[in-house]
Amino acid sequence: MKYLDVEIRPMLDSDLPQVMEIENLCFLHPYKEKDILYELHENPVSTVLVIEYTAKSFGLKQIVGFVDYWITFDSGTICQIAVHPDIQREGVGSELMREVLNDARAKKVNTLTLEVRASNEKAINFYKKHGFYVVVTKPHYYDNGEDALYMMTEVNKNG
Repeated sequence: MKYLDVEIRPMLDSDLPQVMEIENLCFLHPYKEKDILYELHENPVSTVLVIEYTAKSFGLKQIVGFVDYWITFDSGTICQIAVHPDIQREGVGSELMREVLNDARAKKVNTLTLEVRASNEKAINFYKKHGFYVVVTKPHYYDNGEDALYMMTEVNKNG
């Protein structure tokens, strides 16, 4: 992008207001600030990254997405991945997903998993585009009784 710098970096405490805005816009039952701060500071297996755009000529910065994922030994879980609704389908989520997959490969992770609402076709298609496939349906997984699809991808196929 000619006029924008794009950076994926670890989340900072000062990013919390922008991350919470995205959280509240993207999720039916959003995390609370305390939940994100727990992931950021207390969960020893969690990594929280943000993707930030900076307008080169003005120095204005805006967080446009984030991902929270866990790596435990040779497996990982994507807890959340979100992009501001105003710029979804512009490749931001794919940039975040590539970062997670590259980190997982570097850490010798074999599989990544996630749960997604069975009705969230946009997210399901996004995950399939990145190599995830449905393993099983978890009935009545969410608070409202909706099923979840448990999806997985193989990161290092040879272990």
